Order: sequence, then structure tokens, then C-alpha cells
Amino acid sequence: MQSSISSSKVTFKEKIGFSLGDGAANFIFQTIMLLQLSFYTDTFGISAVAAGTLFLIGRLWGAVADPIMGAIADRTETRWGKFRPWILWTAVPFGIIGFLAFITPNFSMAGKLVYAYITYILLMTIYSMNNIPYSALSGVITGDMKERASLFSVRFVVVCLATIAIQGFALPMVSHFGKGDSAKGYGITMGIFAILATIFFFITFFTTKERIKPDPKQKTSLKEDLVSLINNRPWVTMFILFVMMFIFLAIRNGNLVYFFRYYLDLPSMQSFMDNIDKALVGLLSAINFAGENANYADSTFGFTNIVGQLAAIIGITVSNALTIRFGKKNTLLTGFILSLIFTAMFIIVPPTGIMLTLILQILFNFSWGITMSIPWAMMADVADFSEWKLNRRSTGIVFAGIVVGLKIGLALGGFIGGLILDLYGYVKDAVTPTAVQGIRMASSIYPAIALAVVIITLLFYQITRSMELKMQDELAEKRKNYNK
Repeated sequence: MQSSISSSKVTFKEKIGFSLGDGAANFIFQTIMLLQLSFYTDTFGISAVAAGTLFLIGRLWGAVADPIMGAIADRTETRWGKFRPWILWTAVPFGIIGFLAFITPNFSMAGKLVYAYITYILLMTIYSMNNIPYSALSGVITGDMKERASLFSVRFVVVCLATIAIQGFALPMVSHFGKGDSAKGYGITMGIFAILATIFFFITFFTTKERIKPDPKQKTSLKEDLVSLINNRPWVTMFILFVMMFIFLAIRNGNLVYFFRYYLDLPSMQSFMDNIDKALVGLLSAINFAGENANYADSTFGFTNIVGQLAAIIGITVSNALTIRFGKKNTLLTGFILSLIFTAMFIIVPPTGIMLTLILQILFNFSWGITMSIPWAMMADVADFSEWKLNRRSTGIVFAGIVVGLKIGLALGGFIGGLILDLYGYVKDAVTPTAVQGIRMASSIYPAIALAVVIITLLFYQITRSMELKMQDELAEKRKNYNK
């Protein structure tokens, strides 16, 4: 029966297989979030405002592509389901384009801009073609709320591990493979990540199943899909929340590497990393985090992010238990408030405060780890709400519509982050005290303002813990009749 299938337990193997798909996407996504602005300004060779404008245009195009892809995925019919085949079909193109987006061609400045626009827009396109079906897949693997929470917890542990690879190892790998040529280093590093991403996508396709299907009698009307979105109040709330959440992430994460390179005191970072290296019996030197000829700013940045992501994994683990006890909304609200506090506190870090930076990054990542899986599980609840309240299930378009908010947030956040640097007069190798102040503000106060709007928005989300359970039970009963 459909109800017993949809609410059955998901094996740990399938949870891991599903989660590797997000790990794969994050080899590219985290690089875009964390390093692409500095790649474009310091390696590729374009200005911060040009990079910010590119982000705005490219990511807005991604926001247009998302609902188109959601509608296409909802109407895809194969023996593998609606969403899984897109992960298979896009795996290799995703890897190739992700690699090409971090190549620095020997072109004129105009030629470089053209190359950057072409590769970045292609990357946003293939990302939509891959990630919208992948996101929707999470809504049809199981209808059981506890299993869904567990699935998302495993997913975001894997995301954290992929993030460690990018935040912790990418810059040391660029330094190691480039040997002074960062363009060469980025090419080799991203080539490795692209190959791993492609392999992970294949694993996701072969290990997952689609269990929840819409009512076969439901008409496939795009107009009705869009009308149901507008009438779905939880969807509207989540859309705004995702816009502001990713404005926050794009501004903060995109500027954090500058915080280490241009604000924190280099001798203090060298002393800090050397002491850590001694405590770990030379382990850091072995992987180019510290030691002779190391870039201590990037090394400290990488080490701090590795430790921070380990804290995020602990936060994710705690999150699952908290959501069961207090519900998604209350747990998410608490995590956001703590994240805002620890983000804003970066403004008080002195240039020599390397240990304070590490502590704040640990506290922030633990708090953010509590929040990481919950919005995505809420997206699946929003798809359930549409089926329950509006008698229409369009999983792909629901997820795509909310991911549009993500893309708009990234577009605006990336543009704002680049604009802040430009307004404060940032120029590579000629960084003024005014530019440094802009970097400090863009790593603390400005993103904290965006996160405050996120918190206010969340207060209007109406799916409570009791409503989740009611939806689960009534939808399971409704699905019994789908195949009669």
C-alpha cells in the first residue's frame, strides 16, 4: 500500500547515498560561497564590483531557471521516477562546468569577463538542473516526520564534511599544487573536487528510491501549481526566509577570507599556527597548514574553519533531538538568535585576537549547525501542507520556488558583499584602513542585520509541531486511496 511504503523506515545506506548528493553539490556551492569572490579579485583579476555584478546577474538567472526546472521535474516520467534521473543526467556536466568556472584563461580583461560570464551562467544553469530535482527528492523519499528529520541530519553531516574539504583544505591545496601560481592551483584543486562530485552524484542515483507520488488523478497544470504556491502561506514565509538567510551567508562567508588576510595580525597567526602545529606533532606542516613558506592567513583561515565545521556537526546532531522535543520552528529560532549574537561579536575581535576568532567561529558554527537541516525539512513539510490543505502536490515546483529565494539571496548577498568592499575602497595589494573597516563590518554587523530579518520572518511561519503530526497522519490515510 502507498501509505506503508511512504512511511517506512529509510535504511542508513540510503540516507548516506542521498546525502552524498548534497556533499557533491557543496564541493561547488561552498567554493562559490566562500572563495569565488576572492578568486575573481585576487587570482582571476577582475574588480570586486565587477565580480559582485556577475554574481547578481548569474544568480538571478539561476533564480529564473529554478522554477522552470521544478516544473519540468514534476512532469518527468521515467522508470527511475521524476527526480532521480536528473541527478544521473547532470552528474558529468556539473563536474565539467564546475571545473571550468575556476580556470583562469590567458585572455584580455574583456575576454576574461566574457569567459567568466559564460562559465558562471552555465554553472548556475547546471546547478538548477541538478539541485532542484535533488532537493525535491528529499520530499518523496519518506513521509514519516522522524525519518525525514533523521535523513536531513545525515545529509547535513555530509554537507559539513564537504564544507571542511572546501573551507579547510581548498586554499592549502591551491598553494600546494600552484607553488606560487594560484591560477594553476585552483585549476588542479577544483578538478579534484569536480571528479569527486561526479562520483558522489552517481552513488546518490543508484542508492535512493522515490516513494511518495502525487494523486494520479491530479492534473499537471503549471498555472494551478503557481496559484497553489501563492496561496500557500508557509511557502511564502519560507521564500522570504531563504532570501534573507542566503543574503546573510553570502555577505559573511564571502568576506571572511578577507578578514583573515587583511585584518588579523600576521605574526599572531604565525605564532598561533606554529603552536598548534607543535601540539599536533607536526601534522599541520605535513598538509601545508603551517610551516616553512606557508601562507599563514590562509592556513589559519583553513584550520579555523575545519574546527568550526566539526562544531557544526555537533550542532546538527543536537538539532535532531531538539526538533523532536521542541519542534522545528522553536529550535530554528533559537539557533538563529545564537548565530546572530556570535556573528555580531566578530566586530570586537582585535587584530591579535586569533584565539577569540577561533572561539567565536566554533560558537557560530555550533549554533548554525543547529539550524542547517531544519529549513530543508520544513520545505518538505511545505510540500505536504500543499497536498494536505490545497489538495495539490507539486514537490518539484514547491522546492524550486523556495530555492529561487536561495538564489535571489545569493545574488543580492554576493552583489552587496562585493559592493561593500568597493564602497570602502578595497584594492588588492593596496588595502587601506578604510577598506579594512569595511571588511570588519562585512564579516559582522552587516550580515547580522540580514539575520535579524530572518528571525523576524520566522515568527510568521504557521506549521506547528501539532500540525506536522496531523498532516502526517491524514496524508498517510489519503494516500491509501491513490492506487485503489
